[in-house]
Amino acid sequence: MNRTAGIIAWLLLITTVVSTYAQDSKPLQLVFPSQTNWNLVTEGNPVRFDLKAVGGLPGDTLSFAFGNEVPDGMYLDSLGHFNWIPSYGLADRIQTMKVFPVTFDVRSKRGQTASQTIDFKVVHVNRPPIVGDLQPFYVRYRTQNTYKIDPQVVRDDDGDPIVFIPIADQMPEGSKLSSQGELTWTLSLNQFNRLKQAPQYIEFWVEDQPAKMRTKGRLKVEVTAMDLPPDIAVIPKETHYKLRENATVNLKFYLSDPNGEDDVSTFGFLSDNQQIPKTSLVKNTENQYEFIWQPGYDFVKDPYDSLNVQVTFYVLDKAQNRSEQRITFTVLNTVNEAEKDRYYYNQYRQVLVQAWGLIEQLSDKEGQLKDDYKKAKGGKRNRSVANASLGAVTGVTPAVTGASTSAAAQSNGRIISAVGGTAVLTMGTLEATEVIGKSMKDLLDRYNYVLGKRSELQNKGDVFAREFALKSTRRNGEFVKKLDDFRNSMSLSGLVALELDANWQSKKEATDKALKRTFKDFSPLEETQ
Repeated sequence: MNRTAGIIAWLLLITTVVSTYAQDSKPLQLVFPSQTNWNLVTEGNPVRFDLKAVGGLPGDTLSFAFGNEVPDGMYLDSLGHFNWIPSYGLADRIQTMKVFPVTFDVRSKRGQTASQTIDFKVVHVNRPPIVGDLQPFYVRYRTQNTYKIDPQVVRDDDGDPIVFIPIADQMPEGSKLSSQGELTWTLSLNQFNRLKQAPQYIEFWVEDQPAKMRTKGRLKVEVTAMDLPPDIAVIPKETHYKLRENATVNLKFYLSDPNGEDDVSTFGFLSDNQQIPKTSLVKNTENQYEFIWQPGYDFVKDPYDSLNVQVTFYVLDKAQNRSEQRITFTVLNTVNEAEKDRYYYNQYRQVLVQAWGLIEQLSDKEGQLKDDYKKAKGGKRNRSVANASLGAVTGVTPAVTGASTSAAAQSNGRIISAVGGTAVLTMGTLEATEVIGKSMKDLLDRYNYVLGKRSELQNKGDVFAREFALKSTRRNGEFVKKLDDFRNSMSLSGLVALELDANWQSKKEATDKALKRTFKDFSPLEETQ
């Protein structure tokens, strides 16, 4: 009985306790800061608050934790102390705000739990570019010195594009800084000498885009302490040339030394062909030279078509530092056009001189035949008169002498008759056999032949002189053919009948003026033709 009463009392006690716990217990609820936009944070700015919870049983122990993965650097201890410094780079200039959801959990010792997700809005913060320690810019004299700013030393941690902006009063004369950070500078002699005494500093701006935030950079410039070899600059910059014989090569050389112009000691060349004279290298100033060379027409020997020549130009400084520039020339075997033109011109002039001489000789013969024809024509008329006169005397004398009875007169009459008859007979015979005088028909035939031949030669000579007056026309293959045709046309079929003297020489000299008077289109040789 007592045992039963104890069990009942214990059950009543438990029921009372559970009923009391149910009445005092409330659900857990997280409490966050109450400020407006407390979850709107900027890169690099710390966020701190204490996370709290309400509800649960009085005196119960609470524990706080994250319910999911969180960004690096975000901390929350079990007591609810929250700390976070959003790192730079969570947002960028393209996406200026980025949302990071974070779940917070709370758990009581008696097993009650609660959770809530908060969206942290991270706003991008632009940072200016960073300029670290730049390596010095070592420069040389009379050389385009180039310095590329190291992108690892000058950078933008936000990943923004950067540009370099020169400061006008800091830039030396002749220097140039590009927007990509490339500095070029060719120093004058005065600038080089000043730098040898003391280094110079060049300041510039580094600006990011598009925020336009700037950081000033500083670059040290000084003369290189290395004993560098001299430089050879050649104009044109080709290393291989192909040229014909008798063509002129003209190369210009400019010498410079990073340690100063006065450090250059010697400049010359070496060739694998001894036909190139040393006088081809002409010195204009201490640091400027010219290479002028003209290979003659006999430079490339037959039967070769071309010949390669390698020339090595070298420069030495006072410390015997050496620089070389190697150039190759390919010389092509070339026909001497000027000599060939002179040869063709000599052929052209020679045949015209021959034609001119023959025309002059035919002109003389024409005059001679004209005179002979006149004499022959006058001689026949005189013989006819003499024949008639003697015949009349022969006929009259016997009549006169026959009337005389004197023996002496009759004897004289017979003598006269005999003489007269003989004279008539002899003159007629000589005239019939053309022993006295020349045949008019033969003279006329030869005269006409000479006249026609001279006119033919004159016409053909005019055509030939006009057609091949220029050297370009004489280079044509038709020239040799027409030259032979013209020369053949000067052969005279009646040379013996014309009684032309093979050793005849004109009293006039066959000068260019004389040829031009005969052949109007004759053109003397001119080198610029």
